[in-house]
Amino acid sequence: MVQSAHAVPSFARQTGMACEACHTIFPELTPFGRQFKINGYTITGMQQIEAKSTDSSPGLKLNAIPPLSFMFQTSVSRIANTDKSTGAPIAQQYTVQFPQQASIFFAGEITQHIGSFLQMTYSHQTDHFTQDQSEIRYANQTMVMSMPVAYGLTVNNTPTMEDPWQGTFDWHFPDMNPGAALPVPNAAPLMSRLGQSVAGIGAYTHINNHWYLDVTGYRSEQAGKGQPYNATVTNYLDGISPYWRAAFDTDLPGSAGYLEVGAYGMMAKAYPTGISNLPTGGADHYIDNAVDMQYELPLGNDMLIVRGQYVMEKDKLNASYAAGNASNLFDSMNYAELNVGYHFGSKQEAVLGYQRTTGTPDAKAYQNSILGGSAGVAYGNPNATSNASLNNNPASTAFILEYDYLPAENVKLGVQYTAYTQFDGGSTNYDGQNRNASQNNTAMLSGWFMW
Repeated sequence: MVQSAHAVPSFARQTGMACEACHTIFPELTPFGRQFKINGYTITGMQQIEAKSTDSSPGLKLNAIPPLSFMFQTSVSRIANTDKSTGAPIAQQYTVQFPQQASIFFAGEITQHIGSFLQMTYSHQTDHFTQDQSEIRYANQTMVMSMPVAYGLTVNNTPTMEDPWQGTFDWHFPDMNPGAALPVPNAAPLMSRLGQSVAGIGAYTHINNHWYLDVTGYRSEQAGKGQPYNATVTNYLDGISPYWRAAFDTDLPGSAGYLEVGAYGMMAKAYPTGISNLPTGGADHYIDNAVDMQYELPLGNDMLIVRGQYVMEKDKLNASYAAGNASNLFDSMNYAELNVGYHFGSKQEAVLGYQRTTGTPDAKAYQNSILGGSAGVAYGNPNATSNASLNNNPASTAFILEYDYLPAENVKLGVQYTAYTQFDGGSTNYDGQNRNASQNNTAMLSGWFMW
């Protein structure tokens, strides 16, 4: 799915710093950029309009320039082959998206301790504006046993959006995807499918600039949908779903670089798409647990960056099994990714990425994951465009090669190639219509503009 920018010029105007202060190659964050986010987007070097309080409480301060920014993304993509032995092609071979995505941001300090990252986005696929990934954050600092402690509250609509690293789902590579018009494997962990369909409030802390902890509770927030929810709603959560995050980050001795290692996870009860009457057996139960890492090694003016995550999902498919949309009551899914990037100064980067999904074979769950059918009843990626899995399992493997060039700090031009060695359970004839995984290989030229 298309990812949010998380890199906006209004932050640069507010702090009075160049984009390079917070970003290596945007939207990737520098150590200062991570601290800026942890501290609630409130650091400012801008002239402010101040109304002093008549008592001892803080007065109102407003930035002299409104914290507004605009983003425009465009792309040209080509699929290796769109044919099947029967039926219509899965998509156009060439796809031009102008825009692929256009966003308006209100991002920056609201008060001394409250900041925001609010995004409204026009999507080429849906042809309308909607609330995109958004967050309002309260942050403060104190000293505990001579250690600096940052702490705060976050209200947001996408699990992992609040994370200050680029290894979790809302931040992971690639930053810009071809979008829903192009082939995407059907299966995806639940945590990666909840963006903008939930709302959560949580608390976080960063202790001694090393230990990061975050706990957030999410509920369904289906934009434009009335209650009770029905078959048109995707991934409706039953009750509150807890999300947790723990990480340790440090500068390594000497010139050995920077390291972050962590873990995160979520427990959720979700009613899948395509069930109009909620079954008496209860919702599907998902437990996602993940580990992640990020390593940065400065090499003069250049930098080597390695990021990875491994997600383990355990499921009890009460609703899907009762409705006949899953063959197994208990299923599992694993997702792994590893990305190695090299930054040539602050103007160029080359990244090689690897993504791998495996899981329990389930004839009904993956057979129903078809475009125009149940569209991923138990596991479906909402952007999936492939047909059913002939082997009834989610196995998919992709290699992604990307090169980006920044002629200016707020413009990124890129070329990307995605090669599949497995797709929806197979390498050859994965859908029973003689379509091979490599026929979904995709090339993309992209432009990303921020102002």
